[in-house]
Amino acid sequence: MAILYALVARGSVVLAEFSGATTNASAVARQILERIPGATDTHVSYSQDRYVFHVKRTDGITVLCVADDTAGRRIPFAFLEDIHGRFVRTYRHACHTAPAYAMNDEFSRVLSQQMDYYSNDPNADRMNRIKGEMSQVRDVMIENIDKVLERGDRLELLVDKTTNMQGNTIRFRKQARRFRNTVWWRNVKLTVALILLILIIIYVVLAFVCHGIALPSCIR
Repeated sequence: MAILYALVARGSVVLAEFSGATTNASAVARQILERIPGATDTHVSYSQDRYVFHVKRTDGITVLCVADDTAGRRIPFAFLEDIHGRFVRTYRHACHTAPAYAMNDEFSRVLSQQMDYYSNDPNADRMNRIKGEMSQVRDVMIENIDKVLERGDRLELLVDKTTNMQGNTIRFRKQARRFRNTVWWRNVKLTVALILLILIIIYVVLAFVCHGIALPSCIR
């Protein structure tokens, strides 16, 4: 199984987790959570022997998974993207205030199902190839997990490297917002033009029926 363990957390507070194998991944994952600054959006990977801890933190919500090193990056990060979207859509604002393991009973089943899908279903990788190589879109750094747990400064240096990606994300959001505004105004203009056209057509029909532009036979 390519993905062995997964969790969703707010800062260092674990909200849901699932393990598909007997490992110490849960203990190591908690140490990683405590060392990543909570305000920083992060896409990063840490290696330990033949396992890799992949982390996605966006808007204060962290999704982490442990996968075989043979899984590469595309599938684990597609899994994290999927889980993050499902979790935020399901719990919305509650995920920012819920206590530890508040969503575990329900969402651990989702983690289990999606872990199985991304680990075993060939369609998962086919879909990701259509979306594009995620490893080419995001600059995902890899660091040895032992060094991270022994020296916090190495982790801070690694996180600092994500600022460029964070800036690109902010610029993308601004561009997307401007595009939405442009489309919205275009729709408004088209709607107004359509209403005016309908009114003109109605007036022309009334003028024809009422024998004149002043609608003499209809006003009497």
